[in-house]
Amino acid sequence: MARARPKEMILGNPSVTVEKGKYSYDVETLINKLSSLPPRGSIARCLDIFKNKLSLNDFALVFKEFAQRGDWQRSLRLFKYMQRQIWCKPNEHIYTIMIGILGREGLLEKCSEVFEEMPNHGVSWSVFSFTALINAYGRNGQYETSLQLLARMKREKIAPSLLTYNTVINSCARGGLDWEGLLGLFAQMRHEGIQPDLVTYNTLLNACGRRGLGDEAEMVFRTMNEAGIVPDVTTHTYLVEAFGKLNKLEKVSELLREMELAGNLPDVSSYNVLLEAHSQSGSINEAMGVFRQMQKVGCAPNASTYSILLNLYGRYGRYDEVRDLFLEMKVSSTEPDAATYNILIDVFGEGGYFNEVVTLFHDMVEENVEPNMETYEGLIFACGKGGLYEDARKILLHMQSNGIVPSAGVYNGVIEAYGQAALYEEALVAFNTMQEVGSLPTIETYNSLVAMFGRGGLYREAQAIVSHMNESEIQRNEDSFNGLIESFTQNGKYENALTTYMEMQRARCTPNERSLEAILNVYCSAGLVEESKEQFLAIKESGVMPSVISYCQLVSVYAKNERWTEAYEVLDEMRTSRVSNAHQVIGTMIKGEYDDESNWQMVEYVFAKVKCEGCAYGLRFYNALLDALWWLGQKARAARVLQEAIKRGLYPELFRCTKLLWSVDVHRMSIGGSLTAVSVWLNDICNMMVNAEELPELATAVVVRGDMEKTADSRVFPVANAVYTYLRNQTSSCFSFAPWSNGRIVSQQSQFKKLLSLSKRPEDRSTKKVLIPLIDFDFPLPGTKAIVRDSKNDLKYRRKRDADDRTETELLAAAA
Repeated sequence: MARARPKEMILGNPSVTVEKGKYSYDVETLINKLSSLPPRGSIARCLDIFKNKLSLNDFALVFKEFAQRGDWQRSLRLFKYMQRQIWCKPNEHIYTIMIGILGREGLLEKCSEVFEEMPNHGVSWSVFSFTALINAYGRNGQYETSLQLLARMKREKIAPSLLTYNTVINSCARGGLDWEGLLGLFAQMRHEGIQPDLVTYNTLLNACGRRGLGDEAEMVFRTMNEAGIVPDVTTHTYLVEAFGKLNKLEKVSELLREMELAGNLPDVSSYNVLLEAHSQSGSINEAMGVFRQMQKVGCAPNASTYSILLNLYGRYGRYDEVRDLFLEMKVSSTEPDAATYNILIDVFGEGGYFNEVVTLFHDMVEENVEPNMETYEGLIFACGKGGLYEDARKILLHMQSNGIVPSAGVYNGVIEAYGQAALYEEALVAFNTMQEVGSLPTIETYNSLVAMFGRGGLYREAQAIVSHMNESEIQRNEDSFNGLIESFTQNGKYENALTTYMEMQRARCTPNERSLEAILNVYCSAGLVEESKEQFLAIKESGVMPSVISYCQLVSVYAKNERWTEAYEVLDEMRTSRVSNAHQVIGTMIKGEYDDESNWQMVEYVFAKVKCEGCAYGLRFYNALLDALWWLGQKARAARVLQEAIKRGLYPELFRCTKLLWSVDVHRMSIGGSLTAVSVWLNDICNMMVNAEELPELATAVVVRGDMEKTADSRVFPVANAVYTYLRNQTSSCFSFAPWSNGRIVSQQSQFKKLLSLSKRPEDRSTKKVLIPLIDFDFPLPGTKAIVRDSKNDLKYRRKRDADDRTETELLAAAA
């Protein structure tokens, strides 16, 4: 009867497989078998098929592979097996490798055990095994043992090598041996005829750098040069570290000059190390001094050199120097790389030069520099902050057409860009696409959506996003709550806004400056004077200077309530501010002292700075400013400010004109801002009729968007109520809420043709006819209860004033 064939041992799939082709077939097979071996599996059975097939060099490769993985257990089991065999008994090289593996894991007792076993197994100690053991103790902080082993090595008549001394010096330098002891080892190796190399000198310089030994570092560096050893990047890194701690980076420049004079020109990387040090300390002049020094001696800067300087200038807002340096880079034929463009994109994106960022990207593509994900994220971030939704869309299409899967950061920027333009549907499509491609939304994604809906007062949509956040187990932060507060405030749900603020505090989410400003907006929008004043003082007491936005909000609530004395005090506080030039200029502009072209340039300078802060800040700024100007009776000035905002890319949805429709979309504006926009819009319609231009079929004022358009409640929202009342008073009931939407106030062509009969031509016959004369009334004196008008204004403006008063009364009643 035949015997049954024994079953072959099934090892299973190895958890880590070696890269195919890296080693010979037999070595690869052994590594994979050992990798799949269970803890109690038999190594002997694994190696049976390899008996007399593998050399000790092959086993050395196996040990090195496990060393790279940090798998000392398998290495030790294999080593113990080999010690018991004759055909694969370890030699001195295998012992040295094994000591190194155990040393890296901090297993010093096992290292010593393996070392001491060598003579018993017929393997003599050598310089390599001693050096491996010295390194094991040294890398684990036991430099005293390393020194003892060095002495023992000499007693055993084994001559230390250069590697041995470098290992001992490195372990002693790391372990804390004093400087005299390190110099003693240095002198000892030279006395024994071993010439120090670059590693030796760099090790000593590293010790100087860690300990801040400037004079000692200088001595080592000079000795190194005298010995003809060429310094490398590491050398200069340690020099910079040593002298940087002593605030004596100029000494490094001096040492570089000595090398230059001696004809030993440092390479570009050596200068870059020093430039990076000056950059980190913010020393622009010193950095440029090093830059010009290297150019003078003929060392050509590379892309890294320029990147360091571009980043340095950018951090300090010196954008003209950034442009000049980048131009110099291109003229010098130094090719910018992706890192250079990424720095420029970040610098100009943070600085508010959003269109310039897009131009840089096009330049990058033309120069055949391959953008990376960092490029796209920085680019889209700038588009999002600046509201460049068309550019963001094109860049996203560019990525997709090139087979690049956008990251979460890219989608965040796209959503932000669409949100700044009130393109709600497009933003949601981007959000859904983001999830479909497997890119998980982040807290920034959700906050962008909440802020987008918040600016437009779409509080239901904002709440839905927050619910989605909770389902995704993403913790809300300050920006999440701030967006919700804004959404409630915009639609007059002031109690909900305050409840959200209290919820924010209960959630242990510390309110930031934006939160305090948002609550001030709640009180001011509700017409609560005392609460507004108290919140304004709370902002001051928090140690933060109230922003221009906060000042304008407070002026607005005082003006609505005809508290002219307090309004004057706030404006004077703005005008006399010694901290902020923006406060001075805006306060003075509101008082009408900057209307001439020369002074208006200062106002435009502030507006340019506001644009650099991004669209989100810009909308809050102009809404607050327009509100203050409107309620102070400065309506011509408000119209001028509105044009400045539009010119800078804000409110892209505001005015739209086609053959069928002429619309004004004010759903994201403050009441004062919306009434200013509607006035300008009505005057433009009137001017079209005067010029006999073809009129659209429908004129529409969009006051509410989103889910609330379907409910009748939207008609009493602050902006909707204000605009509706204002239109009815100004146009003899030509406008009414659309039957199909409670968020649109419309007038048919046949109706608004009647506006022509209502229009007036000012006394200056050269100007165009207007329906609503936008003028700046004189400021009321402190203590008065009504706006004082210029004597030239007559009865034709009284009807307009009465309408404004009725609008104000209704708004305050609704807020109450």
